[in-house]
Amino acid sequence: MSNPDRHPAEVVCGADAPEPGVTVLPYREVPLGGPRAMPVRRSLPQRERSLIGAWCFVDHYGPDDVSQTGGMVVPGHPHTGLQTVSWLFSGEVEHRDTTGAHAFVRPGELNIMTAGSGIAHSEYSTPGTTVLHGAQLWVALPEADRFTTPGFEHYVPPVTEVDGARVLVFLGTLFGQTSPVTMFSDLVGAEVTLPPGATLTIEVDPTHEHGLLCDTGTLGVGDATAKPGEIVFQPTGAERITVEAGADEPTRFLVLGGTPFGEQIVMWWNFIGRSHDEVVGFREDWQREREAREQGSYAAAPPDSRYGTFPDAWHHTLPAPELPNLRLRPRG
Repeated sequence: MSNPDRHPAEVVCGADAPEPGVTVLPYREVPLGGPRAMPVRRSLPQRERSLIGAWCFVDHYGPDDVSQTGGMVVPGHPHTGLQTVSWLFSGEVEHRDTTGAHAFVRPGELNIMTAGSGIAHSEYSTPGTTVLHGAQLWVALPEADRFTTPGFEHYVPPVTEVDGARVLVFLGTLFGQTSPVTMFSDLVGAEVTLPPGATLTIEVDPTHEHGLLCDTGTLGVGDATAKPGEIVFQPTGAERITVEAGADEPTRFLVLGGTPFGEQIVMWWNFIGRSHDEVVGFREDWQREREAREQGSYAAAPPDSRYGTFPDAWHHTLPAPELPNLRLRPRG
């Protein structure tokens, strides 16, 4: 998914200030394309916290009536230095990218795209989708791997039951389940659904920091309570996290964890780099390649292409926003 901000701020993310304990990270609403703009709830990055492990971007959306908003309409757009993790609760999204991958995102099935040195992709909700509901997540790639070869993987995790909870582990290891998906840092990702009023103790790696993204119901961890779109943040040092569902309806949430990233990154629009000048170069490459394609200058990727061959189905791609006139104050 693209960052739809028309004037995205340059964000320098690094080591966040140590947290004294469990906290709730709020979200802000951002419109995502479409004829009437589907709203998404963005809880990461934010001023209080820029990363959770290598997780650097969290959008939560829906349940969304696509007849009212137009659904997900995200033409071809670029990424660098990250992995996109697409996870749906309802609906279906069609994915195409410049590695040649053409796939569908469906509930309970993981699509993970590695941008590495550069990739472009598109995402459209399918005509049969009436309600769209899911999460779009980004993972920052560490310095050693950020120019890796772009790629795409699909994985359907088994559904397991843990003390009455429904669990799907799509990244890393949790609850005795391990995902085979390629990762470049120590991460975990899982969907957990609790019956109303139920509690669950999650055994976790104490070297990880964790964010629990509430999807439905209310999610309680100690004195902290999150509603849909908010994240309960648990700093490193915990060997277990006990969660409690609200009494009125089932609570579904995502467990997002990982070892503190330990590197500074610069995020702007859909790019992750290490400096302002590097991100400027990523933008210039994208503008040059998309303009050449739209003017019919080449049928396949040019020899010096960063982003690869555009799919034939792409009749339109997203132009990059204008860069800010001045460097913005670093955050993180």
